[in-house]
Amino acid sequence: MAEIKGILFDKDGTLVDFEKTWYALAELMAMHAAGDDRALADVLMQKAGYDYDLRAFKADSVFAAGTNADIVTLWYPEADDARRREMTKFFDGFTAEQGALQSVPLPGSRDAIAALHAQGFRLGIATNDSTGGAEKTLLALGIAQMFDAAYGYDAVANPKPAPDTIVAFCDMTGLKPSEIAMVGDNRHDLEMAKAGGAGLAVGVLSGTGTRESLAPLADVVLDSIAELPRYLSTRNRLTA
Repeated sequence: MAEIKGILFDKDGTLVDFEKTWYALAELMAMHAAGDDRALADVLMQKAGYDYDLRAFKADSVFAAGTNADIVTLWYPEADDARRREMTKFFDGFTAEQGALQSVPLPGSRDAIAALHAQGFRLGIATNDSTGGAEKTLLALGIAQMFDAAYGYDAVANPKPAPDTIVAFCDMTGLKPSEIAMVGDNRHDLEMAKAGGAGLAVGVLSGTGTRESLAPLADVVLDSIAELPRYLSTRNRLTA
């Protein structure tokens, strides 16, 4: 095992509470796409992965794992490329501003980030939200200064689960993929870790993923990133 020196975090469901942060935003997006037709908005919500019976987002759904471009493609199947680009830009701006304003940090997440930063880990965000949305959320949470970079789906040629973000983070930090841990609550986070040759794939149960969905791809599954500083400290001592 290589010593882990850098960590890429998913954002929603890993750093911030997915349900509390995104339900209201998703509803507003669906109502906009439905032209304020409540019944149609409900259909769009379900198509994108919201389960009204469970009152929760489904693991690995478009809402949980996709990009705004994926949502636009799903909700506007008849639109031409120009219209889809227009709507993606609109949703990117909306979610960047409102997602940051309404972001609810997961319990212990800010303390965990502070502890990892103090231990000398290089930190980055790998999200399928927009880059602007990620940066604004880090600022709203008061932890932006601890991160080296934030990569949204629009910062790389191919978003998660492609390995592009791991390559970009390694290029910036000078670290090897084997020295990077990828931490997330959905399968696409762990699929990116495997595709990019990350040294550690960490699943967390603080978002939409379950132990059953994450365990086949994860090297370890934790309840949340609150457990990560101690886990990595112990792991890195074993590699020394």
